[in-house]
Amino acid sequence: MSIEIKNITKRFPGYTALDDISLSVGTGELIALLGPSGCGKTTLLRIIAGLETADAGSIILEEKDTTNLPAREKNVGFVFQHYALFRRLTVFDNVAFGLNVQPSSVRPSKSEIRDRVEHLLKLVQMDWAIKRYPSQLSGGQRQRVALARALAVNPKVLLLDEPFSALDAKVRQELRRWLRKLHDDIHVTSIFVTHDQEEALELADRIVVINKGKIEQQGSPQEVYDHPANAFVYNFLGNVNVFHGRVHDGKVLVGDHLIEGKHELDLNEAKNGQAFIRPHEIGISRIRSGENDLVGIIRDIRLMGGQIGLEVETSGFDKLIEAEIPRETWQNLQLVKGDEVFITLDRVRVFSGEYDI
Repeated sequence: MSIEIKNITKRFPGYTALDDISLSVGTGELIALLGPSGCGKTTLLRIIAGLETADAGSIILEEKDTTNLPAREKNVGFVFQHYALFRRLTVFDNVAFGLNVQPSSVRPSKSEIRDRVEHLLKLVQMDWAIKRYPSQLSGGQRQRVALARALAVNPKVLLLDEPFSALDAKVRQELRRWLRKLHDDIHVTSIFVTHDQEEALELADRIVVINKGKIEQQGSPQEVYDHPANAFVYNFLGNVNVFHGRVHDGKVLVGDHLIEGKHELDLNEAKNGQAFIRPHEIGISRIRSGENDLVGIIRDIRLMGGQIGLEVETSGFDKLIEAEIPRETWQNLQLVKGDEVFITLDRVRVFSGEYDI
């Protein structure tokens, strides 16, 4: 089922949660709504589901205007952040709940309900827990049951509101990969809300970055990460160094250093600018490789699995530069705190003005 979100606006006392948002979601797509807390992404999800009412705009599901339909008539599955399972019902009864409360004219038979529930629990790898209660399950297991419950009514659209945020890092990573595989198997049109950049990059077919009720950028994970539309998107998608300075001859002057990089705006018309670069795009060496290299002193070294994080102090910069290098490079260079190194800024992006999150 395709989804058309047309000019949706939603206001609450004191602020606008959604400001004339339009978005198309293709049949079978897995879309991530990504943005900071309070940007409007969950409000948009709830409006699609029929749990909130928009002040203006429309929601079209499979070419049918469902803007004013109640949630129960939209055939949308919703997975909440904190599972929302019924504590006094078994896993079986939780998953069967949506089927059991359907009108008698469309409600499946008991045998059909049992077959459907058993199939879904096997699909989410929870068939062994059919007689257990939510209190007997881990957080990750409860979230799988919640997903099975959402799928039980054969929804045309699946909506997930930060489904893994309450779980620890290892379980989150496992469930992300599992959900991606499940989606590839069932191809239900899905939208999930997250403020976790890594989660969006790993899971989604397309990422929609939202800030202050507006869409900043949308595109494939690679497109959004490699070609951010503005300073906000660049800063929000992963760890980044930001150097603030004054524009001079189309470059950003930070202290005594002129930093040049890719830019799409006319920096000659701007007074302020920022240079952005990700830590893994910074070169560290004991030998100067060019006249533009910066000289720095290593102030901290952190083990980050296969990567080594470095904090480097550089004259003229008001904060430490964060760099990430492969562990093998660190071992070959035999770097320790206090060492002098040369810094190469390989892939700088320059934006004019000031960014705001």
